[in-house]
Amino acid sequence: MAKKRRTARRLRKTTSRAHTRRAISVGEALAREVLRFREQSLKRRAVAIQRMRPRLRARAPVVSAHLVRAAGGPDRKGVLVAEGDSWFDYPWHDVLRMLEDDHGWDVESVAHKGDRVEDMAYNGGQLEEFTRTIEKLLRQSVIPTAILLSGGGNDVAGDEFGMLINHASSPTPGLNADVIRGILEDRIRNAYATIIAAVTTVCRDRTGNAIPIVVHGYDRPVPDGRGFAGGWGPLPGPWLEPGFREKGFEDLAVTTRMMGDLIDRFNRMLSDVAGTPGFEHVRYLNLLGTLPNGPAYKTWWANELHPTKRGFGAVADQFAAIIERL
Repeated sequence: MAKKRRTARRLRKTTSRAHTRRAISVGEALAREVLRFREQSLKRRAVAIQRMRPRLRARAPVVSAHLVRAAGGPDRKGVLVAEGDSWFDYPWHDVLRMLEDDHGWDVESVAHKGDRVEDMAYNGGQLEEFTRTIEKLLRQSVIPTAILLSGGGNDVAGDEFGMLINHASSPTPGLNADVIRGILEDRIRNAYATIIAAVTTVCRDRTGNAIPIVVHGYDRPVPDGRGFAGGWGPLPGPWLEPGFREKGFEDLAVTTRMMGDLIDRFNRMLSDVAGTPGFEHVRYLNLLGTLPNGPAYKTWWANELHPTKRGFGAVADQFAAIIERL
């Protein structure tokens, strides 16, 4: 039996590597398609600028020194470009706002709350916005210090979260290992490989280099049924507790341990993706232990999926530290 399990693990690993290679090819192809689209757009832009050039020179604005100082001064630490979901696009405070306000980085973001990694990888919208952003920075003679990627929470949480769980009264209660393996090791892993390959291809084409990319894992949340601002607004929630309740799990200590197991598996998968050959410019940011889920967890977690202001600050500190080491 042990030999069969080892053989099955080796087969899964070989299959996973083959899928990752295909995912990288898909990402590179998507990037080439977006770059071709942008080439046509840039040609139209050049014609429009040429037509308006005399009037543009006459209307060139002069910004006074005190206005520059009031906006934070002319000096800047560097520019980061971000693509992702609600951890990068959250009301009032998120990782990106705190990287700007608390750590001095300028951040250009194409992140959209609610987006899944599959949306980023295959729909092309964020990638086209990302490419535009890189082009705008190059027109200002700026090359980003790093690219930040965030995603994965929306791919497992929400209305379909219960599909990951076997009923408490079933012969095998708890997380369904086969379903989770399919989602994490196949769907999300391949989507991450695709978007990393696509972003890398765009950066190499536009800047001549593979700009460092930072991807982050998550910490272990508490599935207590809290949504955004009491369950209304742009990110209502809750995203986890209803799935557990549907499958007969109501003990918060038990469901918190189960979420910890799921998050640990997600982090192992993402760390492995970052170690893929050809991704030497990719850094995995391990956030485990950053947001405690003990008795005072509400100090760190605003709801089931998102940190409080203090929590986002702690996460931003970790991002700043890894970026400083690039």
